[in-house]
Amino acid sequence: MNASHPCFDDVLSTHVLIREWLSGEATAPEHCAALLARFSPDFTMVSPGGKPLDHAGLTAFFQGAGGSRPGLLMRIFDLTLIQDSATGASVAYREYQSLPGGDSTARLSTVVYDKTPAGTLLWRHLHETWTA
Repeated sequence: MNASHPCFDDVLSTHVLIREWLSGEATAPEHCAALLARFSPDFTMVSPGGKPLDHAGLTAFFQGAGGSRPGLLMRIFDLTLIQDSATGASVAYREYQSLPGGDSTARLSTVVYDKTPAGTLLWRHLHETWTA
């Protein structure tokens, strides 16, 4: 991983929120709301299987998937800053997920950030690709 960067911290902390929500460690609706607040209203995604997703689809997914993956483990590696400017940034990383007694999955991901005038990072686009 490159030297520390606010975007790297955001990728890592967002994945902690995702893991806590999906694993059922966190169940309060406020947790899901805090997670969703990290994503731009204009959010788009290309899932590892190629399916597009918008903010409404992401919201429906997270609201319906809370606690659906007990024991979920997520590891984030190889964070690389692709670009950084006053209005946005892009970060690539590797993500590994596993469930107890289940298969592990690996993906290459790239997140494109919007930066608000106050400096808040919002996930604007995410592209994920399955990898061996």
